[in-house]
Amino acid sequence: MSEPTGRPVVLRGGTVLTVDATRRVLPGHDVLVTGDKITAVGPQLAVPEGTVEIDATVGIVMPGMIDTHRHMWQTAMRGYGADWTLTQYFVWYYLEHGKTFRPADVHAGNLLSAWEALDAGVTTTVDWSHGLQTTEHADAAVDALQAVPGRFVLAYGNIQDAPARWTATPEFREFVARRMTGDPMLGFQLAFDVTGDPAFPEKPAFEVARELGVPVTTHAGVWGATGDDGIRLMHDHGFMTPETVYVHGASLSADSYHRIAATGGSVSVSTESEQSAGQGYPPTWALRSHGIPVSLSMDTSVWWSGDLFSAMRTTLGADRSREHLEAHAKGDTVTHAALRADQVVEWATRGGARALGREAELGSVEVGKKADLVLVKNDHSPVSFPLLNPHGHIAFQAQRGDVHTVLVDGRIVKRDGRLVDVDLAAVRRTVDATVEHLRTQLGDEAWEQGMNPDVPAAKVLDNPYTYTEYQSGSTHGG
Repeated sequence: MSEPTGRPVVLRGGTVLTVDATRRVLPGHDVLVTGDKITAVGPQLAVPEGTVEIDATVGIVMPGMIDTHRHMWQTAMRGYGADWTLTQYFVWYYLEHGKTFRPADVHAGNLLSAWEALDAGVTTTVDWSHGLQTTEHADAAVDALQAVPGRFVLAYGNIQDAPARWTATPEFREFVARRMTGDPMLGFQLAFDVTGDPAFPEKPAFEVARELGVPVTTHAGVWGATGDDGIRLMHDHGFMTPETVYVHGASLSADSYHRIAATGGSVSVSTESEQSAGQGYPPTWALRSHGIPVSLSMDTSVWWSGDLFSAMRTTLGADRSREHLEAHAKGDTVTHAALRADQVVEWATRGGARALGREAELGSVEVGKKADLVLVKNDHSPVSFPLLNPHGHIAFQAQRGDVHTVLVDGRIVKRDGRLVDVDLAAVRRTVDATVEHLRTQLGDEAWEQGMNPDVPAAKVLDNPYTYTEYQSGSTHGG
C-alpha cells in the first residue's frame, strides 16, 4: 500500500489533544498538514485542492509519541527474557552472549523495532544502542534506522568496552564524521553508564561528548549497578547538563534528585522495566516532588511491550500505588490522585521532545510544528466509545491496535490501521536469520536455559487457621 507524497493532508473532525502549554482539548477540529509542518488547526478548515482527506471523527488526534530509551538492537529476541531479572539480563548480554551479535543482527533488531515503533504511534525513538562492538555494527544500526520513515536518535554505546576506550578510537571519530552528517531525521547521543568508581574512568568519554557537542544518556539509579556515587562524580566534574538524560533514576537519594533538578536534566522512566527487572521502584512519585522533567520509554522488547500506551498505563498505576502505599503507612487515605492522565500523555509526547531538546518542533499539535501526528481511531472496537475523557482514554483504554493513522514529518507512514510501504515478510526473513544465528551459537541447551532461568524455591507459610477437623458455626445445633 502506497500513499501520495507531497500533497497536503487534513485530519477531519477529530478530538485534538494539543498537549500544548495548557493541554487544550479541541473537539470536532481539523488538523491541516502542508509539507512537513502543521499549518492550521480549527473546525471545518478550508484546504487546498488535492488535499488528502482522512476522517478523524470519533477519533483522537494527538502528537506523535516519543520514546527516549529503547535498546532497539535487541528486538529480534522479542519476549526471550520474559522471566528475567536484571541479573539474567546482565549475564546474557554483558558477560556471555551479547558479543555474538553480528552487524547483521543489530540491523535486524533495529529494522524490526523501527517499524514496530511507527505501528504503535511512536514517531521518535532513541536507539539506546549499546551493542555497537565495532563501527561496522554502528553502520548497520544506522542503515536500518534510515531505511524506515521515522524519526530516530542513535545513542551510541558499547557494553563490551570501557567508554573512555571506545570513544577515543579513530574508528569512532571516523564514523561520527561519516554518518552523523546532519540528517534531520537522525539525532545523535553518547550512551554509557557511570559506575561510581572514585577514579571516574568515564571522564574522558564525557569530554568527547562535550567536544562533539552531543548529549549523554546514562542508566542512573539502577540498584546495585549505578547510584548516587556516579551522580556525585558527574556533578563535581561539571558533566550534568540540561541535555543529560538519566534513564530509570529509580534508586537515587534525595541529594541526587536535587542535583539533577538543579542542573536541568530529565529522567527517562521505563515503568514496565522498573516494575519487573529490579532497578528500583518506578520513580515518578519522587521526580514530581523534586520538579524533575519526565519522559517515558520502553527499554527493551526482550522483556516488554514496545508501545507507549503501556508506558502511560503502568506509570499511572505505579505512581498512584506508591501514593496510596505512603498514605496507608501513615494511617491516611488518598482522596484525590496527584498524577493525572493528561500529565502522562504529556510525558509520552512533549516530555520526550523536551528531553531531546526538540520541544520547539515536536511533541504538541500546534501550528508551525513538525507534522508528527497520530490518529487513534478504531471503528471495529467497542472500546472506542463513548469518548468522554480523551486523555484518560489514551492513557487507560487505547492500545497499539487502535492506531489508525501516523504521520512523520508530514508523510503518511500508517493508514487505516496498516503500515505503508513496508515489506514485513522481508523484515521477518531478516529477523529469522538472526534468531537462527544466535540459537546456533548458543546451542539448544544454552538457548533453553537462557530463556527459562531457575525458579527460586518457595514455601507456603504455615496457616494457624488450618485444622485437622473444622466445623463452621452453622453446623452446631441449638
